Amino acid sequence: MPMNLVHRKLCSSALWAKAVAAEMPGNVAGYDLGDSVLEIGPGFGATTRALVGLVPRLTAIEIDEASAELLKREFDGRVRIVQGDGAAMPFEDGEFSSVVCFTMLHHVPTTALQDAIFAEAFRVLRPGGVLRAMDSLESLPFRLLHIGDTMNALDPVSVWPRLTDAGFTGIKVDHVPKRSVSFSARKPT
Repeated sequence: MPMNLVHRKLCSSALWAKAVAAEMPGNVAGYDLGDSVLEIGPGFGATTRALVGLVPRLTAIEIDEASAELLKREFDGRVRIVQGDGAAMPFEDGEFSSVVCFTMLHHVPTTALQDAIFAEAFRVLRPGGVLRAMDSLESLPFRLLHIGDTMNALDPVSVWPRLTDAGFTGIKVDHVPKRSVSFSARKPT
């Protein structure tokens, strides 16, 4: 999804990567991600770099072809990188023990496409598998960072019913107003 120059510079910076790496262990702590993790929307790879050492096997799907190629070169042999759409994934039903997505859902241009990502995450999860996600919420600074970008911030109140509609159970939603929303859910066994 389109990103302006300032946003691209920030998300590809060493400073952003360092912040993501520091936060990632806490973002996944307490969640049994299992043996085969799918990351949706790694972008420039800061989250992938932070995850690769925390999980046994990692696959990442990235919609942007150029970004996917860069990720393939960086993670050659350590992470399976697939260029594709998170709303129409080329994976088998029940292929993954968990699905994660961090700070990318706001780049999905419509709520319907976000819901398609939730439905696809449900489909590719094994029974009992977990979805773990986090994203930023709309605020003035966040809006300014996204001038000229696609920005469709989640409504924290709508997350629970949307995940329920996708088939998930055990849903937990936490949010810090005007800052972030994090949530987890399970595919029933």
